[in-house]
Amino acid sequence: MTRDRMTTWVWVLSGILLLAVTIQPVGTAAQMSTGVTLLAAMAGIWLTRRKGAFRLVFVALGLTVVARYVYWRTTSTLPSPDDLVDFVPGLILYLMEMFTVLMMCISLFVVADPLERPAPPAVADDDLPTVDVFVPSYNEDKEILSATLAAARAMDYPADKLTVYLLDDGGTDQKCGSSDAVAAHKARSRRAELQELCADLGCVYLTRVRNEHAKAGNMNAALPKTSGEIIAVFDADHAPVREFLRETVGHFRDDPRLFLVQTPHFFLNPDPIEKNLSTFRHMPSENEMFYGVIQKGLDKWNAAFFCGSAALIRREALEEGGGFDGVSITEDCETALGMHARGWNSRYVDKPLIAGLQPETFATFIGQRSRWCRGMMQILILKNPVFKAGLTIPQRIAYLSSSLFWLFPLTRLTFIFAPMLYIFLSMQIFEASIDEFVAYTMIYMAANLMMQNYLYGDVRWPWVSELYEYVQSLYLAGAIASVVANPRKPTFNVTAKGLVTDEKRLSELAMPYFLMFALLVVAETVAIWRLLHEPGSRDMLAVVALWNGLNLAIAGLALGVVSEREERRRAQRLSVSRRGAVRIGDATIQVMVEDVSSGGAKLRPLDGRLPADRSTGRKGFLAVAMSHEDRRVAAVPIVLRRVGHDEKGGAFGVSFDTLTAAQAAVVADLMYADGGPLSAFRRSRQHYVGVFSGTARMVALSLRHTLRGLVYLARIGQPPAEKPEPAPAAKPAEGAQRSQT
Repeated sequence: MTRDRMTTWVWVLSGILLLAVTIQPVGTAAQMSTGVTLLAAMAGIWLTRRKGAFRLVFVALGLTVVARYVYWRTTSTLPSPDDLVDFVPGLILYLMEMFTVLMMCISLFVVADPLERPAPPAVADDDLPTVDVFVPSYNEDKEILSATLAAARAMDYPADKLTVYLLDDGGTDQKCGSSDAVAAHKARSRRAELQELCADLGCVYLTRVRNEHAKAGNMNAALPKTSGEIIAVFDADHAPVREFLRETVGHFRDDPRLFLVQTPHFFLNPDPIEKNLSTFRHMPSENEMFYGVIQKGLDKWNAAFFCGSAALIRREALEEGGGFDGVSITEDCETALGMHARGWNSRYVDKPLIAGLQPETFATFIGQRSRWCRGMMQILILKNPVFKAGLTIPQRIAYLSSSLFWLFPLTRLTFIFAPMLYIFLSMQIFEASIDEFVAYTMIYMAANLMMQNYLYGDVRWPWVSELYEYVQSLYLAGAIASVVANPRKPTFNVTAKGLVTDEKRLSELAMPYFLMFALLVVAETVAIWRLLHEPGSRDMLAVVALWNGLNLAIAGLALGVVSEREERRRAQRLSVSRRGAVRIGDATIQVMVEDVSSGGAKLRPLDGRLPADRSTGRKGFLAVAMSHEDRRVAAVPIVLRRVGHDEKGGAFGVSFDTLTAAQAAVVADLMYADGGPLSAFRRSRQHYVGVFSGTARMVALSLRHTLRGLVYLARIGQPPAEKPEPAPAAKPAEGAQRSQT
């Protein structure tokens, strides 16, 4: 029996079981025993981490618990319509719950059997297609662009079949001719500077007349000026590793209708939540659930979509569809939707092959997510996949999942305010006894947690999704409302990267989180007071107090999220292992390069011998063998910044000193010659954490960061502390830093 036929039979049998169990009119005691039995069967698979067909059986058992809860919730818990004061909010809560159930079912359909795609076939150099690399840019610094362009230029591919284009929207004719003399001068200077950079790196500089239709318009303007059979797209801060094309291009030989090969986005720096909670080095990144599980699930249904960067696209498919779509501000997903509807195929390669940057501050993080949210709402309203001609049913479900996901602020805020209606106003919006609540709701919640942990445990720890959704919900609810009011109004805003926070401070967006935390504290206090003084309502008060307490723990953790830690390093470091030689003065030292950034490196002497003169500021050169061509030795100028010892022995840190374009290419070769460090860092963070240990970890983090957030708040209005001198840009990190969506 084939895998697909086995999957079909499992789903058919599961559906029969689901229907049979759901409609049984059992009492509370029978429901409890049935639920516990189903949970025990799930636990047997969950705790032993069984996969294959067991994965589908596990999902079927979980859905049986969910269906039983939905049946009871629908038929037995709604307030009477005669009492509108309770019925209206009760109905809203019920609808939000049913929406989460719908989203869970859609997600389970997508990820129940994710596709593990094999490597592409090797293709002889003579048979490789021509590739044009598009690097769209708007306002990024020259340093960021030089790293990406140099890495793209150094990819392992025949030189006569690879052309790298910088698509500069910051130096358009429109900007250079601006009536604002200062802005015009800035644009002309940028154009000249980047033209020189491209000439030095062997890239091609392109710009256009006017800034129209944002990133999609920028790339569409480049299409008639270029001719490569395949177009590789890299954001300005997404540098590819040397083997990027070798790991991806071969897929196009397998399928003449393949339009897209997408790879994961991988980041060298933490997002603001990871940075401010200090979880970056040991907890899976937020985007790893999407790129590690969901995209592979979408790939099974031929629905993996374009994520804006780190991807290859067939020119023929783009030209057939009139270029990149730009109706919404998420042109990537919109373009893929159109391609799939025209019968083209996509593939996803689950291997990190680029290193990028994430927003560094909480405000820029919210700005980025607001753009994603508004763009996906535009697609849902203006190009609804349910009615899009040409899509298969699984593709419709997949795209619906990706767009409906962004309605999470509505459910998250509902679940925050719902318990307060009973705590403050004694509103009966959920009619159930404590026995029924335990037998149905608690069993359902347990099954939900088990399914999340079983399916995503290696890439998403318990309660992390709830935290990310909460911190976005307070601002994204307004973004959803704005798109509903005017779907064509949103405009594309570039997310700033490479920012630094030179002091500890509260985010400019912090106050709503402190106000929400205060409201939840008051609600919990009232709930406890009522528990002590109202014995007749004690059962239900205990339930809503626990519910509100969970909300309070997440809100407290969010106070740490909006309390910005100091971070002055502009250039993030990547762990590497390359031999080289350092010459400072008359001494030459053989070294191992342990980590490197665009600004500097950490070096370890092979014989333990540190520079004789350890005065900082001394200049010299670092020589390394290049990873390609004739493996010639190239050197970059360095400045000694730090000398010391760690657990491995002596080491010293250097900064790079005024690099030319050719020297920047040497640094890019040091960083991106091998994708192994990216994969190794991702694997080091992908370790399973169970529900109980994950919950304990979340509570401990919440207590610590609630206190830290309140300390930050107490310092508002006090004179700022005297700022210390900025640390040298090349001061090495203690260990390797790695890389979302």
